[in-house]
Amino acid sequence: MITYNAEGVRMPKLKKRETTAWIRAVAGSYGYKVGEVGYMFVDDEKILEVNNEFLGHDYYTDVITFDYDEPGIVSGDIVISLDTVRSNAEKFGKDYEEELRRVIIHGILHLCGINDKGPGEREVMEEAENKALAMHP
Repeated sequence: MITYNAEGVRMPKLKKRETTAWIRAVAGSYGYKVGEVGYMFVDDEKILEVNNEFLGHDYYTDVITFDYDEPGIVSGDIVISLDTVRSNAEKFGKDYEEELRRVIIHGILHLCGINDKGPGEREVMEEAENKALAMHP
């Protein structure tokens, strides 16, 4: 089950059935089924608090993924700052909805085992994001 919640921000306009089907298709393309995935949309202050409390990082970010995977099943919590999504969309000249989809799927790709911190991993993640975005209806 995939759930969508907001704290301190207005819930983004998502077509939840369509988004859920897309997430399942992307996870399936990596050989995973979707278990329990919870999205929490927040503001910059909340994501800074989460980043600090759980990861010891004192900076803003667009997405934090907590991985509760079991073999063959993606499960986790994905926290997304809509403030940072909006500022990144402007910074990179992207449409807000497209940037939001990129961040939504970025968390799922992490749950599928794709990382973006080590040498060359960022390029692998970007390629996976682009492939997943192309699958969006």
